Amino acid sequence: MKKYIAEFIGTFTLVLIGCGTAMLTGCEAWSGYMLTAFAFGLTIVGMAYAVGNISGCHINPAVSLGCLLSGRMNAKDFVGYIIAQCLGAFAGSGVLALIFHLGDKSDLTGGFGSNGLGGVNDNIAAGLLVEVLLTFIFIFVILGVTSPKQSHGSFGGVVIGFTLVLVHILGIGLTGTSVNPARSIGPAIVAAIDGNSDPLGVVWVFIVAPLVGAALAAGVYKVLESDGE
Repeated sequence: MKKYIAEFIGTFTLVLIGCGTAMLTGCEAWSGYMLTAFAFGLTIVGMAYAVGNISGCHINPAVSLGCLLSGRMNAKDFVGYIIAQCLGAFAGSGVLALIFHLGDKSDLTGGFGSNGLGGVNDNIAAGLLVEVLLTFIFIFVILGVTSPKQSHGSFGGVVIGFTLVLVHILGIGLTGTSVNPARSIGPAIVAAIDGNSDPLGVVWVFIVAPLVGAALAAGVYKVLESDGE
């Protein structure tokens, strides 16, 4: 149960800080764009050292899928992690909605930091491709950094966090950067409750694509790490 609580807290924090920063900045100007990228990445760094020793700090169903397919976790924990992550993301979005409504603050994203396809002119194929590729890169790095065959030491959390910054730098202007189904589901549901159902209509893209990217990363990394030429 402690692992699931850790995953809930980690995902809650990721959405609160990452999506909250996007809501404040709108991700329009260069400064807001970069602040949002670093908000997501630095949250991962912090949570990696806070709950990494408890749950591994997946705080992302795509990461959990990559670990499952790599034989690093069992099916029971996989299901428990995903439930905890989605609940954490929903709670984080709910708290943001409460803060912004109570404080009479404008949400400059219009959807509690939810993902969308506006940056690719609503082209589903482009959105899927962006998210598959970015998730592949992110999960591929995670699997390499955390591989039991390697000895990257205590710097793993920093590398993973800055890799998330990296994929956000490209992805924010295209899809808002998901690479994390829970991070997309939470804001989309809260936005729909608040009266904006548009993010919920495309949320499937940000569930399917990251999971496909994670599966591809796990498969490729397993082949590359295997013994033999």
